[in-house]
Order: sequence, then structure tokens, then C-alpha cells
Amino acid sequence: MTSGASTGVTSYTTPSDREVLLTRVVSAPRRLVFAAWTEPRHLQRWLTGPEGWTMPGCEIDLRPGGRWRYVYRKASGKEMTLTGSVLEVAPPERLVTTESWGPEWPETVNTLVLTESEGRTTIALTITYVSKEARDAALATGAMDGMNRAFELLDELLDAER
Repeated sequence: MTSGASTGVTSYTTPSDREVLLTRVVSAPRRLVFAAWTEPRHLQRWLTGPEGWTMPGCEIDLRPGGRWRYVYRKASGKEMTLTGSVLEVAPPERLVTTESWGPEWPETVNTLVLTESEGRTTIALTITYVSKEARDAALATGAMDGMNRAFELLDELLDAER
């Protein structure tokens, strides 16, 4: 069941001291949203980070115990790598992964739940941090601005793929 949220609007809440919940409704079936979230050919088109960044490297071993790795590159040549592992996969409704931004940041657990109703899918992404301090530090980085841009690109991708 989709929420009463407007399509194309992302909400950010903090349901606990250690969590951030991102919710967005998109006009696409969840099988397509799940594919966009898990297939490198799609991820490299929408999960590119802030303006001026690309994702030239994207590897995913989509099975429990599998690993994933994203390499981001800024126009200046600066690179950043994110890595993690796959904890749970239940296509097309649920994906649980870990995520590491490097040794400076503690690992998170990210739980994606997709719910479809009447051709629209609600994306609910819960990011769980090791502490309130880690969550607050992550929120202070402006990462949610990058997610807003990513979700706009996801909307474009989903429109093109439907």
C-alpha cells in the first residue's frame, strides 16, 4: 500500500535516535524500482551523488553474503568508494545491506522496503547508524541533498523505462 505522500516528494524523518527514514512515492511498479536499485546499468544513471559526480564503477553480488562496491568520480578526478555487503534480498520488495563510506565513518545498515499500489511504489529506506552521534554527523554532511538529486534522477530513469 502506498502512503498518502505526494509522488516525487521525499520525506526525511528520524524514527529513533539511530535511524533516518527516507520515504518517496514514485510512479512506477516496484519490480522496476527494485531493478533500478539493484542493477548496475540503472544505478550508474541515477545514484551519482552531488552535481558534478558520476559513478564509473558499480559492482553488485546480489545474494545474501554478497558484496557491493560503488566508485564515484568528480569532474576534477577526485574519487570516493562506497562498499558493503548484502544481508537480505527478497525481490521485488526488500533489500537489506551494509554500507561503509570508509574508515572515518561507521558502517550503517540500510533497509529498503518497496510497497506498490495502483501503479505507484512507496520507497521506504531506513538507514541505521551505530549511534545518535554518528547519525547526526551524517545528517550534517548534506548527504540528504545528494539523495534529493538522486531521487530526481531516479524519477527520470523510471519515466524512461516504463
